[in-house]
This record gives sequence, structure tokens and C-alpha cells, in this order.
Amino acid sequence: MTSTASIDAPARTDAPTAGSLLLAGSAATVAAAAATALVAVAGQAAGISTAVSGASIPPSGFAVLTVIFSVLGLGIAALLRRFARSPRVAWVRTTVALTVLSFVPDVLADATVTTKVFLMVTHVVAAAIVIPAVARKLS
Repeated sequence: MTSTASIDAPARTDAPTAGSLLLAGSAATVAAAAATALVAVAGQAAGISTAVSGASIPPSGFAVLTVIFSVLGLGIAALLRRFARSPRVAWVRTTVALTVLSFVPDVLADATVTTKVFLMVTHVVAAAIVIPAVARKLS
């Protein structure tokens, strides 16, 4: 005689957990930091200056700032996940607007036009990695 035991699986919800959101966001943050640092290295190798007010921004500076602002973005995502009626839509709208606003310091920076455009490109690179990765985890 054989018996089978049934174990009730926990109820599955369509909404991802906060942990899965943070895991995906953290992975995207690391990828974006690496990407912006690589873009900075490639830009410098191509002869594009990263000097602002006479001081050159090292590739690690791009990575560090990417991490800082991506972590702030993950905080926004966590709040939107909890309080927004449509977290994914709110996330995309908010982060696209913040990406555009992130161009303001670049435009105002004491740097060449090429450097300013290059800095804006690095913002877009980071946003192109983090925004969709987090959006996929928001319902």
C-alpha cells in the first residue's frame, strides 16, 4: 500500500515580491555601473574628455554615481510597488522624467559640448539598463 502526502503550496500571487524586485534591481544596478564605466573608458580612449571644471571624472566615478542614483531609483520603485495604482507605468514615467532631469547638471557643467553630450549618453546607458529591468518586476 502506498500513500501520498500532499503538501499545500503557498498561494502564488501575480505581483513579484519586494525581494525579487530588489534582486533584479541590484543586478541591473551592477550591470549599469559596469556599463557606464566601460562607456567612460571607451570615450576616453576615443579622445572624448570627461573633464568638468578642469577635473577629469575617472571611470570609477561614473560607476559610483550610477550605483548611488540607481539605489535611489530602487527606493522609488519600492514605494511605487506599494502605493501606486499601476506601479509599472508610474515607474517608467517617473524614471524617464528623472533621466531627462539628470541632463540639467550636464548642460550647466563647465565642460565642452562634446563632454556634456557624452555625460548625457552615460545617463541614457544606465537608464536603458535599469528602467526596463525594474519595470519587468513591477505589476
